[in-house]
Amino acid sequence: MAHYKQTNVLFILLCIYSAAHPRFFNQLYGGERWRDGALLNDGQYTYEVAPVFTVMEKAVLKKMIEMIGWEDGDGLFNAGGSLSNMYAVNLARFRHCPDMKECGMSASPRLVLFTSQECHYSITKAAAFLGIGTKNVYVVPSDERGKMIPGALEELIVKATREGAQPFMVNATAGTTVLGAFDPIHQIADICEKYGLWLHVDACWGGAALLSKKHRDLLKGIHRANSVAWNPHKMMMTCLQCCAFMVRDQTNLLQHCNSAKASYLFQVDKFYDVSFDCGDKSIQCSRKPDAFKIWLLWKALGTSRLAQRVDRALAMAQCSTIYHNIQNIHNKLFQPQPEYTNVCFWYIPPSLRHLPDCPELWEKLHKVAPVIKERMMKKGSLMIGFQPHGDRANFFRMIIISPQVSTEDMDFVLEEIQSLGQDL
Repeated sequence: MAHYKQTNVLFILLCIYSAAHPRFFNQLYGGERWRDGALLNDGQYTYEVAPVFTVMEKAVLKKMIEMIGWEDGDGLFNAGGSLSNMYAVNLARFRHCPDMKECGMSASPRLVLFTSQECHYSITKAAAFLGIGTKNVYVVPSDERGKMIPGALEELIVKATREGAQPFMVNATAGTTVLGAFDPIHQIADICEKYGLWLHVDACWGGAALLSKKHRDLLKGIHRANSVAWNPHKMMMTCLQCCAFMVRDQTNLLQHCNSAKASYLFQVDKFYDVSFDCGDKSIQCSRKPDAFKIWLLWKALGTSRLAQRVDRALAMAQCSTIYHNIQNIHNKLFQPQPEYTNVCFWYIPPSLRHLPDCPELWEKLHKVAPVIKERMMKKGSLMIGFQPHGDRANFFRMIIISPQVSTEDMDFVLEEIQSLGQDL
């Protein structure tokens, strides 16, 4: 990104303001957009209407692609990690059945994709939206840490093939939503290569670990993926929304899959490099210039300071003192030390501490977290999520991100939960 360090600020402003000029007759919008609070809401689909933002997007994607470990690639920013995962499913299907773009579902065999039981729900939503069907999402068991079991994946691929279905994609998760687990990407990639399947890595949550020399091995093997989703608005703390979808491809697959070749926008005989007209490879037309947010943050802090944020968040989450304190005030850990910054635990109120580990304990414990969550919200002292997991009772899921979090804050969390729940 050093190439862009000398970008003239005045030039940037002039380019952003261009659509507000009274002589802007280029598209179906214009006028005093600054007055309307839409200065940074330029529609990003062609270079001519958003020259700076399209260049910024290319620069940021190039940097992120390098961090994944690809020599080259393609991508775009879009409206959420769920949409990134949908792009991946659609792209994998297009590679497997290119005739479907023109012929529709009549050209499709029964397609099956695979994902772990800990995956983000957007994978199932994508299968429903794209007509693949939720029953054709084969759920692969995970181990006690929340990681996909590669042997179980291969068994399901063989099973689906015997049933007459056609496996086409595997979704691996790097940083699961609940437990913060990282699937074994290398082993999954071996299986995908063996059976010719598209490998997508949903690194929306865990992708930021690539910034850290200390923790990037959590995503070991990600360079073997065909596509990756990564949300800088999570651990990197970029303003919402900021979601990148990237593909390891040098054949313009993203363009071929999504292009509609609207001639009033995407003329091939323009005077500039039309690869900067990124709108035709998107399923949208206008997109917000979300890459500007991460470009600006990266310029302000640099890779080293962003990495420090990641390292500090993991250090706080994995601090042995935190776990000692959790257990000292009658909490029960969901699992041993986490891989990422998801700290999961139950609070056991005084009235339940005499009970052995039995169904009665868990039935009553299931009701504790919702009451404490209600109390902390009404008091305004704290905000921590809770949820069940499989057949396990509701537990607290504390996510540590902010670089401002201190050990004092962590102590307050435990003390406040104890205070709010001691009468339960």
